[in-house]
Amino acid sequence: MIVRPKPNLLDILTTLKGSIARHIALRTVMITLLACLIVVVENLHPDWFIKVNAMPFTLLGLSLSIFMSFRNNACYDRWWEARKAWGQVIIEVRSFIRQSVTIPDAALRETLLRELCGFAHALNARLRDEDERQAARPWLSGPSEAYGLNPSDGILRHIGSECAQLASRGEINEWRYTLLEARLTGLGTAQATCERIKGTPLPFPYTLLLHRTSYIFCLLLPFAMAGPLGWLAPIITIFVAYTFFGLDAIGDQLEDPFGRDENDLATDAMVRTLEREILDALGQRELPPAPTPQDYVLT
Repeated sequence: MIVRPKPNLLDILTTLKGSIARHIALRTVMITLLACLIVVVENLHPDWFIKVNAMPFTLLGLSLSIFMSFRNNACYDRWWEARKAWGQVIIEVRSFIRQSVTIPDAALRETLLRELCGFAHALNARLRDEDERQAARPWLSGPSEAYGLNPSDGILRHIGSECAQLASRGEINEWRYTLLEARLTGLGTAQATCERIKGTPLPFPYTLLLHRTSYIFCLLLPFAMAGPLGWLAPIITIFVAYTFFGLDAIGDQLEDPFGRDENDLATDAMVRTLEREILDALGQRELPPAPTPQDYVLT
């Protein structure tokens, strides 16, 4: 995730870190070269372009802009909902830390809090299609295989079971158990929200239509501009291609907010924040370093 001060005019014109320009550079250059070639052909054979009219491109460009706006809004909604779900994870873990002080067994409390940290690591790995068992293993009290098919949910089940046993033995009262269980329910809700976002992409025909229309529009646009604009056509083409290809690429990045692109969520930083707070609550003073942006990128 890009974290930087508000850019000035020079930054706007020169910044590449976090910009989508690097991802679409090849496509944009190829379209511009095509525009240059079309201008050359138009100068050699102007009669070939007499019947080319810009009106259809105006209508298509307007429709494409509206279509892209709807798609990018949908992708941003997914990104923002994912951020709220991870915010809920942080809230619920902090609440569990506070409410767990009534657990009389200090060793058991440490085990449960460390398993919560393992849950955060496992969920982060799960959403990235990585090995969640390996990610959670250093924080678990038992072998990671013992937590079932879904280790993230298995960790919550194990913590819930331990809390239920505390309540049944009378070591914590029913009201306190209800509060702890509510925190685990909130964590399960946040996990399900993230899994829904991860497992339900935007409908493929919707995305495919936008990709195809963008390429067709940018490929045909120079034919309409070569005659009236001459060598200005490649300049206009590069800006139009940058805009449409850029919006398309931004939508692709935001659609899956859990990856490692520069504009994806900084889930590693959020997991590290929870890790530090859990270890601090357990009395440890040598904590992992706090997450900080590197070259304006918070991972």
